[in-house]
Amino acid sequence: MARARYENVIIVTRSTELDDLVRRFNTKAQAKFYLQQAGQCFDAIEEAHVKHQAVLKKVRQAIPGSIKSQTIGRELVPRFMFGDDDLVITVGQDGLVSNTAKYLSGQPILAVNPDPDRFDGVLLPFTTETVEPQLHLTLYAPHADQHTQSVTLAKASLEDGQTLLAFNDFFIGANSHVSARYVIEAGGRTENQSSSGIIVSTGAGSTGWLQSVYAGAAGVVEALGGTVLPPPDQGRLPWDSEDLVYSVREPFPSRATQASIVHGIVNRRTPLRISSRMPTNGVIFSDGVEADYLDFNSGAELTIETAARKANLVMPASPTRH
Repeated sequence: MARARYENVIIVTRSTELDDLVRRFNTKAQAKFYLQQAGQCFDAIEEAHVKHQAVLKKVRQAIPGSIKSQTIGRELVPRFMFGDDDLVITVGQDGLVSNTAKYLSGQPILAVNPDPDRFDGVLLPFTTETVEPQLHLTLYAPHADQHTQSVTLAKASLEDGQTLLAFNDFFIGANSHVSARYVIEAGGRTENQSSSGIIVSTGAGSTGWLQSVYAGAAGVVEALGGTVLPPPDQGRLPWDSEDLVYSVREPFPSRATQASIVHGIVNRRTPLRISSRMPTNGVIFSDGVEADYLDFNSGAELTIETAARKANLVMPASPTRH
């Protein structure tokens, strides 16, 4: 057999709903009693847990005995030291892929859908039936036979050197329901704003939160009697697009604030710059995970642009169009 292209396989997974319930109630029996008393079904939660464990077992069995492997939980990913010779396998929902990719340095991700009946799996092209042949191909096939999809990441940089990456999107605003206050600079224009925050989406994220922003804006315009011309392909961008899209949520015009810089394109040539005017509670978080955040309070200067680092997803031999 040819020499493997990677020395280690790192399996990344996350706790199941049952795991979380047991942590909360100490035992499975107590968790079951609580849910049943609340009129909820416990059997489906237990079945999903058993299925997840079976998928994990099958993935581990697919790894050749000559390849070192390790399984880690999602919570360890930010502190785990991934090596250049690591191949990463994720077993979980789409969010596990996005929240793993931004801590890698180009290592490929082979994403397995643990339950295709429950998860659409836009980022999960493989199942327990296809993971073994794909893993063998990824480990041993010549480079010309490898199929990967490059995914552009977004980068947030503060003036003090702190940085954060996003696979899908950034949120910049207040960590409560108060208005976010800041100065925004885009395309050579600058204005003071008060809003519900700013969303910045990558190509991969353009089918997620950004679509909700578009739907809400279109609904308001149409309710007021206007006509909305949808953007090309409903605003979806290719995963490897070098452009990011920013959108300001509910900007409030007043004597002190404006609302004309509300939507546009961001990249390394034309970054988005934001200066916080929030004494407290200002945050920048990525991919919907509030634990992955940077403080963004008065005096902080933020630059959003396309990251130089890319995520690489292993794809089937005939990848589908995105």
